[in-house]
Amino acid sequence: MEGLRHRLDQIARAAGLDLLGIAGADPFPIVYDELKNRQTNGRASGLGFTYVDPEIATTPRASFPWARSLVVGARSYLPGAGSPTTADDQGRVARVAVDDAYEPLRQGLGAVAATLRDEGYRAEVLCDDSRLVDRAAAVRAGLGWWGKNTMVLTPGFGPWLLFGSVVTDAHLDPDRPMGRDCGSCEACLPACPTGALVAPGILDARRCLAAWAQAPGSIPVEYRVAMGDRLYGCDDCIEACPPGHRLLKRSSQPRGTVDLGWLLWASDSTLLERFGHWFLPDRKASIIRRNALIAAGNSGDRSLVPSTAAYAKHPDPMLAEHAVWALARLGGLAANAVLQTGGRDSPSGK
Repeated sequence: MEGLRHRLDQIARAAGLDLLGIAGADPFPIVYDELKNRQTNGRASGLGFTYVDPEIATTPRASFPWARSLVVGARSYLPGAGSPTTADDQGRVARVAVDDAYEPLRQGLGAVAATLRDEGYRAEVLCDDSRLVDRAAAVRAGLGWWGKNTMVLTPGFGPWLLFGSVVTDAHLDPDRPMGRDCGSCEACLPACPTGALVAPGILDARRCLAAWAQAPGSIPVEYRVAMGDRLYGCDDCIEACPPGHRLLKRSSQPRGTVDLGWLLWASDSTLLERFGHWFLPDRKASIIRRNALIAAGNSGDRSLVPSTAAYAKHPDPMLAEHAVWALARLGGLAANAVLQTGGRDSPSGK
């Protein structure tokens, strides 16, 4: 199988993947226990995806009884995603969401799967798929180690990678897991603005801003100021990760910001066309608008009062609530006039 492995490596590189590793398709019992533990103690919060069915997500053969190997690929979204600049009237997007970072990864894995099929094997791509904990597969395949920020860290790339797998019935020699860890480094823990990293390797999703940014419904008042200018995602704990600093320094192209005024006036179809690769519950543009209203409220830029005030009597009570909160934060004569004559009662704890 050495010849096949060599061809897979070549195909992966030509198709844009940065790394390729091989792992066995046996269950991941430790990861299963951790997922169930997070559900039990509440730290999983309302997250779905691999939490929907932890047994399926950690047992490849539950979905693919014929599976013998996992061919795990990785692709970095830096330096292409760049780095956001700061401006009062701009909202910020996490680098992984600037573009559809999963699509080129999916294409690369598709090329690997096609090669395996040409050799007479079964092969199915699992990319951003709830049937497999992709980071666990990456660690088993020797592509990196579990970081204290819960990400998989890889030499040369740090945490700036996405992972996916090809499940196959080919019997490929597995790679050895990487014998490394974060050592004494805990730079990510204090970097989290809400203390969501409650201990090394343990995330409490109830405090995670990235989780709140894609959650349905109202964002609790106690987290709105911490949201700052974030529209989607949060890079704070991975920006702090030393193994990723070299690649981060190369990511200087100004990207990842969105004009808040434009966003608040844009149509649903326009927003979904531009940000359709984001995870949005029920594909609702109202989630993007809710986050933009919070960013506007935190901006201190009173030029955003008119676009924010337009939501003060919105038929969606979630948007009306966040607009009133934002106007109270912005203050000034124009904002106060809306609050006094047209807005709902301002929530406490602004």
